[in-house]
Amino acid sequence: MSLIEEIKRYAGSIPADFKEKKGVCDLAFVVAERKAFLSKEKLSYEAKFRVDDANKLVKFTEMLKESSSGMTNSGSSFSTTSFKTGKDGRSESVIEQQANQFGKKYDYQFDFKTVRGKIEELAQAAGYDFQYQITAKGL
Repeated sequence: MSLIEEIKRYAGSIPADFKEKKGVCDLAFVVAERKAFLSKEKLSYEAKFRVDDANKLVKFTEMLKESSSGMTNSGSSFSTTSFKTGKDGRSESVIEQQANQFGKKYDYQFDFKTVRGKIEELAQAAGYDFQYQITAKGL
């Protein structure tokens, strides 16, 4: 079974939506949601990665997205807020702060390192190196 097939199987067990477009894979799922008067807010996790078979390398990035839709005082609206996560100490504290901030609005129990760790584990088991990137640029 190919590495991408292994990751697809893992995505199905979370469960997460898995898409592939132009060689870039996207794994996404809703972490939490809440309803307010005539509006709905969601917090989503999204991981993007590319499997480079020739160089035996997986390039990976992830982010949190907050989106809302519904009625506001001025009518209907839709907005999205995204935050990149990072592997260096400084970025980790930023994502932890953001998770704490989101924890004030949402009730959820999600460890953001879980998906990254599992994909890294699958990549290494298949003989691939794993490269974490702060942004999707260069995937």
